[in-house]
Amino acid sequence: MLKATTRHGFWCECWTQRLDGRRPPALFGSFDAYSAVEANNWVATILRTISPALDTAASQAAWTRLQNDRIDTRRALLRREPWTVSVTHVRTRITRTGRPAMFLPLAHRQGRELPACADDFKPRTTD
Repeated sequence: MLKATTRHGFWCECWTQRLDGRRPPALFGSFDAYSAVEANNWVATILRTISPALDTAASQAAWTRLQNDRIDTRRALLRREPWTVSVTHVRTRITRTGRPAMFLPLAHRQGRELPACADDFKPRTTD
């Protein structure tokens, strides 16, 4: 029998949104952080990675967030509060979000026999 234990962490996402309103926001990527430090480092790493490609104003905003606002982000994470970091480049807003989450463990299927119904589901064939 599986022991279902949950683990506290943070669900982090990166969204992009065109400011002209022609397209809805798009999920660019996500990350499951198991500690406040991991979530905070994810934000910092992403901001450092994209800042050279941003225009001057957006790059300066990213570095300001890294230097001045990182402590506030860490405090929010330690209080298990949701947080958001946004940078606008030309006509695109790039937003990182994080929120407290409970993660359930996934069962490993290696070395275990699958239930009998597992072979009942076959992919559709197109004729």
